[in-house]
Amino acid sequence: MKRRPKNSSYDYERDDEAYTPPDKGKQSKPKTPFNYTSLFIIAGIFILGIGVGIGFSSTASTSDTSVVSNVQIDARAPNAEICIQNGASAIALETRFFVTLNPFKVYVAQANTQPGCVLRSASWQVLEQRNLITPEQVRACRQRMNTFSYVGALESNPKIDCVYQSDSAKNLFLAAPGSGAAPPENEKF
Repeated sequence: MKRRPKNSSYDYERDDEAYTPPDKGKQSKPKTPFNYTSLFIIAGIFILGIGVGIGFSSTASTSDTSVVSNVQIDARAPNAEICIQNGASAIALETRFFVTLNPFKVYVAQANTQPGCVLRSASWQVLEQRNLITPEQVRACRQRMNTFSYVGALESNPKIDCVYQSDSAKNLFLAAPGSGAAPPENEKF
């Protein structure tokens, strides 16, 4: 194989001032698209967004036609202090169903909602001390493993019922689709 002849027009002199050898002692820092200033700005916007969200949710407009939280239900319960100490505040629904057989039809009356209270079975003495329930009612309710609930102030002839805690009724709002089993029951009243 023949060698190529040298090109005499090529300049073999190097420009030593332009060339800097790599420094093996220092490692170069990777360039990031964010510097500290932009990270602080993004963090500030995030915190401001959380604060604005909390502000909107805590000052949500409430009216007589909407219930925003369980705090409102607790405040409107009859004898709220007694109710919260001895049970749980509730929304009482009263409605009537009409069933015709020929033709078979089901009619539902408009539901009436009222604030109410469900007492724990260990707290029935609140009603017994005020002579609002009889020993026979207590015995019948206890035999069926139920508890008492009431609508209306305890001082002004409340409507008291022996109610059953349904374990078959699940809160489907808590169980996300595909998450598996529904959450276990809350405390037994």
